[in-house]
Amino acid sequence: MSDPAELVARLRAARRTVACAESLTGGLLSAAIVDVPGASDVFLGGVVAYATELKRALVGVDAHLLEARGPVDPEVAEELADRIRAVCAVDGRPADLGLATTGVAGPDPQGGHPPGLAYVGVASPRGIRSVELRVPGDRPTVRRAAVERALAEAAAELDALDAAAGGGEIG
Repeated sequence: MSDPAELVARLRAARRTVACAESLTGGLLSAAIVDVPGASDVFLGGVVAYATELKRALVGVDAHLLEARGPVDPEVAEELADRIRAVCAVDGRPADLGLATTGVAGPDPQGGHPPGLAYVGVASPRGIRSVELRVPGDRPTVRRAAVERALAEAAAELDALDAAAGGGEIG
């Protein structure tokens, strides 16, 4: 699923929430979610941390990791996804689902990484993971592909949460 309306509907039905930490997508992922009526019931917030230093300062990604690996890295995507859950906590409750994007939209390489390389991070009470994408095309194509994959990975994570809960709600 890469349909944000379906994601919002599933989150609402399960009374779960989501937060986003975006670099590569520059707010497109959050915008896709909040374009859906009813998103205010499930979308807690997001941070666009385009500059590497803001990934540390605003979201809390480990400074040593950023220095050693740079911002285009699967572990950075995972930390972004994990940490945004707490950054966007409401009344002490972190977001149930954290999504993150980082990568190189192009047209030029960045930090030795080719255009089209991107990582989507996903975090939930079940764990943290990242997915690598290699997307041919121009900047808009790469950024759209990252949003679509993040939405698909969110759906997969909801499936896993439902299975872990025996089809019920985690809260």
